[in-house]
Amino acid sequence: MQTDAQRRLLMAGLLLGMFFASLDQTVVGTAMPRIIGELGGLDILAWVTTAYMLSSTTVVPIAGKLADLYGRRILYVAGIFLFMAGSALCGTSRNMTELIIYRGLQGLGGGIMMPMAMTIVGDIFPPEKRGRWQGVMGAVFGLSSVIGPTVGGWLVDYASWRWVFYINLPVGIVAAAAIFLGLRGEKPLADKVIIDYWGAGTMVVGVVSLLLGLSLGGKEYPWNSWQIIGLLSLAGIFLLIFVLIEKKAAEPILNLNLFRNRVFAVTNMVGFLLGLGMFGAIMFMPLFLQGVVGVSATRSGNTMIPMMFAMMVTSMLAGQLLSKTSFRTMFVAGTAIMALGFFRLSVMTVHTGELQAIANIIILGTGMGFVMPTLTIAVQQAFPPQQRGVATSATQFFRSIGGTLGMTLLGVVMNHQSVKILARDFLPAAQQMPAVAGGPWREMLAKAQSDPQGLFNTLLNPAALNKMPAAWQQMLLPPLRNALADSLHVVFLVAACVMLLGVLISLLLGKAGLSPAKQTLPSLK
Repeated sequence: MQTDAQRRLLMAGLLLGMFFASLDQTVVGTAMPRIIGELGGLDILAWVTTAYMLSSTTVVPIAGKLADLYGRRILYVAGIFLFMAGSALCGTSRNMTELIIYRGLQGLGGGIMMPMAMTIVGDIFPPEKRGRWQGVMGAVFGLSSVIGPTVGGWLVDYASWRWVFYINLPVGIVAAAAIFLGLRGEKPLADKVIIDYWGAGTMVVGVVSLLLGLSLGGKEYPWNSWQIIGLLSLAGIFLLIFVLIEKKAAEPILNLNLFRNRVFAVTNMVGFLLGLGMFGAIMFMPLFLQGVVGVSATRSGNTMIPMMFAMMVTSMLAGQLLSKTSFRTMFVAGTAIMALGFFRLSVMTVHTGELQAIANIIILGTGMGFVMPTLTIAVQQAFPPQQRGVATSATQFFRSIGGTLGMTLLGVVMNHQSVKILARDFLPAAQQMPAVAGGPWREMLAKAQSDPQGLFNTLLNPAALNKMPAAWQQMLLPPLRNALADSLHVVFLVAACVMLLGVLISLLLGKAGLSPAKQTLPSLK
């Protein structure tokens, strides 16, 4: 058992590490325009995010298993140093290709740190206290999302974009030292280490192929192209081989027997749906605010802040309520509130004001706060310390996969609806204006069928709008805004249906909840 001083030191290190690992994601987004201005490579910009996503998602279940074999201390500290090494190299990038490669290395560290922090909290606190700390960690994650754009803008304006990455180094050293000392004396949870190399290899190939196919499909290559079909087929083959290997492995990376536990199976289905609905639809909210409501990019970013604050508050509240109610109640309440939030978003029109949009976003954030910490706590309660690492990592893994799939599927919905609605509402209005149909906007209108979102970019480009004569604006912009609002209406409605499915699946969980009963914790001298 560790002392209270060790626990305080350990929690300080975990919160600091989580804060800067999550902060990095929003800070980098703010700095990207300046990075592109210096390094170029606009055509491969998306890969700066994709590389991080691929590596961080793929390493999560592997890290969880290794932590169960070798212990939390060595894995978490290794994750911090990988993250720091990637950050340092990102700051030295001379071109966009180098930055993408180094972001992949940084993602390996981030993929170890985020779920491992949740696992350690499950190790060092009894069930009745876990909820409070998981809620605090959820609040820290939300806080980093709120202040990230501001920090990134300040660093870019007053220092250099390279300091967006360099700032992680001193903080990482402090966090690593705190965790190294806080987990001093940890004993390995397994006497004999057997690593499932074949399982790890097939899983990496399968997951990377799947994420690449989903990321590139409909963007770089058509969905029916040989490249996308090949990637998705490769993913299916290797994931099937992975399942067959895991059934026979002595120490599987992902023990399929875990799915026999109802709490584990239902919780990960809810987490998958949470990622699918939340990460996918939230991506489209700034598009509505800028393209339909007409606020600036900076203002649309600030409008998302109330959602994150709502999530922070309810995350901490959920941590307190979990000791008094069941996991099922928390899941049902959270997913139902999220479904209501998405439904409210789906009925917004061109006449919706900014304050009403903010109110709807707050509803969404409230539901998120109830669900997110409960996912981790429920799984940790269902397994002993020897399986807690792989079980906790699985929740992060399935939520990440759901988020990737959600962004892709809802993007397909958006494109499909855009083509149909533009052909029905916008193009007839444009064709009534010969000066537009045959003028400089002719090429733009010709692309409307194949690239509807490119047409919507007109609403997001103040320079293009300023070049448009006032008469054209009066004729063209209202139907274009209506078309965008109607397209997003379907996207948000699909997300609401996904969360309603989450409500139904949550009902299968039974009466499982936190038990204040004593448990065996890892021995720390």
